[in-house]
Amino acid sequence: MTAPSLKGLGTPEDVWWGPGGLDAVPAVDPATVRPTGRVVVVAPHPDDEVLGVGGTLAAWAPDDVLVVAVTDGEGSHPGSPTLTPAQLVERRAGERRAALAALGVPARVHRLGLPDAGVTAADVAHGLGAVLRAGDTVLAPVADDGHPDHDAVSAGAGLAADRAGVACRRYAVWLWHWARPGQVSFDGARRLVLPGGAVAAKSAAIACFTTQIAPLSDDPRDAPVLPDAVLARFRRDTEILWGPW
Repeated sequence: MTAPSLKGLGTPEDVWWGPGGLDAVPAVDPATVRPTGRVVVVAPHPDDEVLGVGGTLAAWAPDDVLVVAVTDGEGSHPGSPTLTPAQLVERRAGERRAALAALGVPARVHRLGLPDAGVTAADVAHGLGAVLRAGDTVLAPVADDGHPDHDAVSAGAGLAADRAGVACRRYAVWLWHWARPGQVSFDGARRLVLPGGAVAAKSAAIACFTTQIAPLSDDPRDAPVLPDAVLARFRRDTEILWGPW
């Protein structure tokens, strides 16, 4: 498909709740679809695990979570006069630790160390396959999420899960920005209705990612990656996951 634009404000949240949108997705209590084994969340960049499934993780409060950090997010502010790529790596790792704590999720983080904006499906499949074990449930980006790294992670995670014989459920991040109802198949999707505590925990976790939601300086190269219009789509009281169930 033609690469979607990730610029601008994206699809308004009210459009997603219009005809053919999120209301059409079957609603479930998160507890009814909670995995029994380890949850392995594959995150292309630091914050994707929170944006995509942070509320679900908080609602499940699983005891055994592994976050597979595909990249360290060093490319989020190219040319920044304020933070070097190495400084961004350090800052974003700290933000992730604080965010996972805000979710109440005792997660371990396994770094693959792949280059931001240079992820390949083969590298993801190799790195993820080395840590998967029987009984895991993988959570990874949906196919055609729209960012090249996300799409590579989607393909690689699916391949690794198939090789390991474990379930792979899907979440979206950038799809909510560029797509519209009617362009998205919700076959096999469930709308997890989050309890109030999970919604609040996710909001607190998002607030931890200050390098992404606030300007680093007044320089245009330091502008927020996730302005308020984008964040609105991650402050829902529901999250969408695609099965298998």
